[in-house]
Amino acid sequence: MIDAGVARRWQPYLLLVLANLFWAGNWVIGRALRDAFTPVSLNFWRWLVATLILAPFALPLLKCKWALLRQHAGMLALLAATGGALFQCLVYFGLRSTTTVNGVLLNSSAPLFILLCSWALEREKASGRQIAGMLVSFAGIAVIVGRGDPAVLARLDLHSGDAWILLAMGVWGLYSVLLKRVPPELRGVPFLFALALLTVLMLLPLFIVERQFSPAPSPDRAALLGVAYLGLFASVLAFTCWNRAVAAVGANVAGFSMPLLPAFGTVLAMIFLGEQLRPFHLAGFATILVGVVLATRPRRA
Repeated sequence: MIDAGVARRWQPYLLLVLANLFWAGNWVIGRALRDAFTPVSLNFWRWLVATLILAPFALPLLKCKWALLRQHAGMLALLAATGGALFQCLVYFGLRSTTTVNGVLLNSSAPLFILLCSWALEREKASGRQIAGMLVSFAGIAVIVGRGDPAVLARLDLHSGDAWILLAMGVWGLYSVLLKRVPPELRGVPFLFALALLTVLMLLPLFIVERQFSPAPSPDRAALLGVAYLGLFASVLAFTCWNRAVAAVGANVAGFSMPLLPAFGTVLAMIFLGEQLRPFHLAGFATILVGVVLATRPRRA
């Protein structure tokens, strides 16, 4: 029988594993549903499902926080625009023309973009080690984007999907830095509900215009189940697991779990989508990880 104290110590790490697994599923399903939904409509339905799931839990908690919500409405709207609307749409745009394996491996560059945005917005000075780590990681990105062939980079003959994914990572870096400005009183379920609701409201006009000019085909049962997964697992449960784990072990420790997402995503893509893992994927991923560790490893006292 497992000791209760041991179970409590390991619970945050299990939550981190689950969060990365659920998010990896988002990339696989986003690629699988590229013909059933446009990026805007897939993102809209995803966050609408999340909003409906969160509403019964969030609304009672928000009764005494309306003044706080109004006070920080601008920041919440900016976070919804970057982390909810723009980031996910860019990811789904990218997955229309690149593989899931490429996408999730490029996702491992997110910590470097967070460092860049911290320097740009917070004026946090980067050390020489951090700059070296960023350069190493960007070399790994070049390996993946260029398919291991320098001639591809020389001709700039790149997948447009890879460019969308890299742009999404920059937006995620901006969102992550701005996230620090959310007051502690709003974090958790209230913040996630506000993020989901604002994202739906921002995407609604685009969704309506899109349906007017290019009516979408009726989704089949598999597509509807995929949207349900994105709303419940990739949105509500993944963010809940991540937030609780970060509260228990801190953001720095949680950040070291990020390589699990491309690992899970690669395996899932190989199982469900029949994608192949090639040597240049492994070389690029390993190079990115070396750069991330170099840039984010705490200094010795």
